[in-house]
Amino acid sequence: MMPEKTIRIGSGAGYSGDRIEPAVDLIKEGDLDYIIFECLAERTIALAQLQKMQNPELGYDPFLEERMKACLPHCVSNKVKLISNMGAANPIAAAKKTAEVGRELGLADLKIAAVFGDDVISMLDFSANKFLESGDSLSVLGDEIISANAYLGVEGILMALEDGADIILTGRVADPSLFLAPLVHEFGWSMEDYPLLGKGTALGHLMECAGQVCGGYFADGVKKQVPNLGNLGFPIAEIGSDGSFHITKLKDSGGMVNAATCKEQLLYEVHDPSAYLTPNVVADFSNIHFKEIENDKVEVYGASGKALTGKLKVSVGYHDGYMADAQISYGGSYALERGNLAIEIIKERLQTKNLLVEDILFDLIGVNSLFKEDVSDINPQEIRLRVAAKTKDREEALELVNEVETLYTNGPAAGGGVSKSITEIIAIQSILIDKDQVKPKVEYFKS
Repeated sequence: MMPEKTIRIGSGAGYSGDRIEPAVDLIKEGDLDYIIFECLAERTIALAQLQKMQNPELGYDPFLEERMKACLPHCVSNKVKLISNMGAANPIAAAKKTAEVGRELGLADLKIAAVFGDDVISMLDFSANKFLESGDSLSVLGDEIISANAYLGVEGILMALEDGADIILTGRVADPSLFLAPLVHEFGWSMEDYPLLGKGTALGHLMECAGQVCGGYFADGVKKQVPNLGNLGFPIAEIGSDGSFHITKLKDSGGMVNAATCKEQLLYEVHDPSAYLTPNVVADFSNIHFKEIENDKVEVYGASGKALTGKLKVSVGYHDGYMADAQISYGGSYALERGNLAIEIIKERLQTKNLLVEDILFDLIGVNSLFKEDVSDINPQEIRLRVAAKTKDREEALELVNEVETLYTNGPAAGGGVSKSITEIIAIQSILIDKDQVKPKVEYFKS
């Protein structure tokens, strides 16, 4: 039995480039109070920071304008509040753009909040801070560092909700916190009631990848059949004031919600289910249970939480050289042998030219590109050779990809379809800083 007061939250995106139509359907037909768009991946904010450096009016999600044009009219007519991390490296510019879209659509007096304060690059201690992944000091990277963004919790979003914002755009915020914030606001949960915060965090984690809990990513086409993936629905959660909740979807949408889809999503990107670290609580998912109460409706219970660590994770983005990638295909008799011969030629050329590369990979796509040495006895009719390597500068990368192209007339017979690309590598590592050092801020704009 659900408590008397409940709210309904829809998940409108699991990443920046996600489909927009399912979100529009949810806003129109889902009887929602909130729609949440989770659009910020690990490296995305570093790339957004580069955009902002080139143009101070950019650095927010590239699909922000398209998404707002599609969703805002329905949010207004159905009184649905929108929360998203589409602000990326520039929440203020994102809020200004959203206000502009609102005016173009004739939606007057929308209150749009920009939540920021996650940019902590000026707080970095280059001698004291060390990366969790490599153990290296930040000083090793020096001027190569592009961005440093702390994972904020619910605090900034709460300020905006309490001030009556209709649209809230954040920078880096922990994904489940986007969903936890409206629960704390609506139900008046204490920020020291860790079992409740753990339940809300479990909800956020199950919802944050949108279509995944409805069968996207779950399907394998054989043992795990999912109906109508071409019209995959996104999830809706109905939550009670005591933290009880169930997950469902629109009845006429594709996909499915059952205990199996929920279990897979629960374990997605979780290191320790008994200690899922977030800025507001250490959530405990180890006793969660899923009960199918109707077709496509699952009750979730058993989540809890413990006191927070007092630390915030910070993603530090930095320049890390270049990725050279070149490919060529071989088809017909002895395709595999010709591919292997091409690899030997490239290796010899690199040695002859004394070309310095790091982490070079030779993949025969369709043979060993995923499982490497675990190759069965096969005789493919076609293979595609991929040579990929990390280089310190663009010139070395160019030399490498050109060596693959010269295989056309200097290598095995009948190579074709060469492709070449060189991309700058933006790498990410993490540090921890004291939560007390970071203060979220909110600025408002009107449509």
